Amino acid sequence: MRALVTEQHDAKTRVCEALGMSFVRIKALALLATGPQTLRSMAAKLACDPPYATVITDDLESRGLVRRAPNPADGRSRLVTLTPAGHDAARRADQILGTPPPELLALPVEDLATLTRILTTVTLPSAFPGSGSP
Repeated sequence: MRALVTEQHDAKTRVCEALGMSFVRIKALALLATGPQTLRSMAAKLACDPPYATVITDDLESRGLVRRAPNPADGRSRLVTLTPAGHDAARRADQILGTPPPELLALPVEDLATLTRILTTVTLPSAFPGSGSP
Protein backbone atom coordinates (compact mmCIF):
# COMPACT_ATOMS: atom_id res chain seq x y z
CA MET A 1 0.00 0.00 0.00
CA ARG A 2 2.83 2.37 0.89
CA ALA A 3 4.55 1.78 -2.46
CA LEU A 4 1.30 2.47 -4.32
CA VAL A 5 0.47 5.66 -2.46
CA THR A 6 3.86 7.20 -1.69
CA GLU A 7 6.08 5.95 -4.49
CA GLN A 8 3.96 5.30 -7.58
CA HIS A 9 1.41 8.06 -6.96
CA ASP A 10 3.05 10.53 -4.62
CA ALA A 11 0.19 12.96 -4.04
CA LYS A 12 2.44 15.34 -2.10
CA THR A 13 4.77 15.73 -5.06
CA ARG A 14 1.85 16.09 -7.48
CA VAL A 15 0.15 18.79 -5.42
CA CYS A 16 3.42 20.68 -4.88
CA GLU A 17 4.14 20.64 -8.60
CA ALA A 18 0.58 21.61 -9.54
CA LEU A 19 0.47 24.57 -7.16
CA GLY A 20 4.15 25.49 -7.43
CA MET A 21 4.80 25.60 -3.70
CA SER A 22 6.10 23.54 -0.80
CA PHE A 23 3.87 21.11 1.04
CA VAL A 24 3.95 23.17 4.25
CA ARG A 25 2.41 26.07 2.32
CA ILE A 26 -0.27 23.74 1.00
CA LYS A 27 -0.90 22.59 4.58
CA ALA A 28 -1.23 26.25 5.57
CA LEU A 29 -3.83 26.78 2.83
CA ALA A 30 -5.78 23.75 4.07
CA LEU A 31 -5.62 25.07 7.63
CA LEU A 32 -6.80 28.52 6.58
CA ALA A 33 -9.63 26.96 4.57
CA THR A 34 -11.14 26.03 7.95
CA GLY A 35 -11.17 29.70 8.98
CA PRO A 36 -8.94 32.65 9.86
CA GLN A 37 -5.93 31.96 12.06
CA THR A 38 -3.44 34.04 13.99
CA LEU A 39 0.21 33.51 13.11
CA ARG A 40 0.77 31.93 16.53
CA SER A 41 -2.11 29.51 15.96
CA MET A 42 -0.81 28.68 12.48
CA ALA A 43 2.65 28.00 13.88
CA ALA A 44 1.27 25.65 16.52
CA LYS A 45 -0.95 23.76 14.09
CA LEU A 46 1.75 23.51 11.42
CA ALA A 47 4.32 22.45 14.05
CA CYS A 48 6.74 25.25 13.22
CA ASP A 49 8.04 28.29 15.05
CA PRO A 50 6.23 31.65 14.71
CA PRO A 51 8.94 33.27 12.54
CA TYR A 52 8.59 30.43 10.01
CA ALA A 53 4.80 30.85 10.05
CA THR A 54 5.48 34.48 9.13
CA VAL A 55 7.73 33.39 6.23
CA ILE A 56 4.99 31.03 4.99
CA THR A 57 2.37 33.76 5.31
CA ASP A 58 4.59 36.32 3.55
CA ASP A 59 4.99 33.94 0.61
CA LEU A 60 1.28 33.10 0.42
CA GLU A 61 0.46 36.81 0.65
CA SER A 62 2.89 37.64 -2.19
CA ARG A 63 1.04 35.06 -4.31
CA GLY A 64 -2.29 36.74 -3.54
CA LEU A 65 -3.58 33.69 -1.63
CA VAL A 66 -3.92 35.19 1.86
CA ARG A 67 -4.31 38.55 3.54
CA ARG A 68 -3.64 39.77 7.05
CA ALA A 69 -5.93 42.01 9.04
CA PRO A 70 -6.05 43.19 12.64
CA ASN A 71 -7.54 40.64 15.01
CA PRO A 72 -10.71 42.21 16.47
CA ALA A 73 -10.37 39.97 19.54
CA ASP A 74 -6.74 41.00 20.22
CA GLY A 75 -5.32 44.18 18.71
CA ARG A 76 -1.77 42.90 19.23
CA SER A 77 -2.21 40.07 16.71
CA ARG A 78 -3.27 39.75 13.11
CA LEU A 79 -5.61 37.27 11.49
CA VAL A 80 -4.58 35.50 8.31
CA THR A 81 -7.45 34.68 5.94
CA LEU A 82 -7.67 33.16 2.49
CA THR A 83 -8.46 35.34 -0.48
CA PRO A 84 -10.78 33.98 -3.18
CA ALA A 85 -7.66 32.79 -5.05
CA GLY A 86 -6.50 31.12 -1.82
CA HIS A 87 -9.81 29.29 -1.49
CA ASP A 88 -9.45 28.11 -5.10
CA ALA A 89 -5.90 26.89 -4.45
CA ALA A 90 -7.00 25.09 -1.26
CA ARG A 91 -9.84 23.37 -3.17
CA ARG A 92 -7.46 22.37 -5.96
CA ALA A 93 -5.00 20.93 -3.43
CA ASP A 94 -7.80 19.03 -1.70
CA GLN A 95 -8.93 17.57 -5.03
CA ILE A 96 -5.41 16.44 -5.91
CA LEU A 97 -4.74 14.96 -2.47
CA GLY A 98 -8.17 13.33 -2.34
CA THR A 99 -7.98 11.62 -5.72
CA PRO A 100 -7.18 7.92 -5.30
CA PRO A 101 -4.58 6.34 -7.56
CA PRO A 102 -6.05 4.88 -10.78
CA GLU A 103 -5.19 1.36 -9.59
CA LEU A 104 -7.59 1.79 -6.66
CA LEU A 105 -10.31 3.30 -8.82
CA ALA A 106 -10.06 0.29 -11.15
CA LEU A 107 -10.75 -2.24 -8.38
CA PRO A 108 -14.05 -4.12 -8.46
CA VAL A 109 -16.74 -2.74 -6.14
CA GLU A 110 -16.42 -5.73 -3.79
CA ASP A 111 -12.67 -5.19 -3.42
CA LEU A 112 -13.19 -1.48 -2.77
CA ALA A 113 -15.73 -2.32 -0.06
CA THR A 114 -13.25 -4.72 1.55
CA LEU A 115 -10.43 -2.17 1.35
CA THR A 116 -12.65 0.53 2.83
CA ARG A 117 -13.62 -1.77 5.70
CA ILE A 118 -9.99 -2.64 6.40
CA LEU A 119 -8.79 0.97 6.26
CA THR A 120 -11.65 2.14 8.45
CA THR A 121 -10.79 -0.52 10.99
CA VAL A 122 -7.09 0.30 11.14
CA THR A 123 -7.54 4.09 11.19
CA LEU A 124 -10.11 4.28 13.98
CA PRO A 125 -8.64 5.18 17.41
CA SER A 126 -10.51 2.20 18.90
CA ALA A 127 -8.41 -0.10 16.68
CA PHE A 128 -5.45 0.75 18.93
CA PRO A 129 -6.66 0.29 22.52
CA GLY A 130 -4.98 2.56 24.97
CA SER A 131 -3.23 4.70 22.39
CA GLY A 132 -5.99 7.25 21.75
CA SER A 133 -4.75 7.72 18.17
CA PRO A 134 -3.95 5.63 15.09
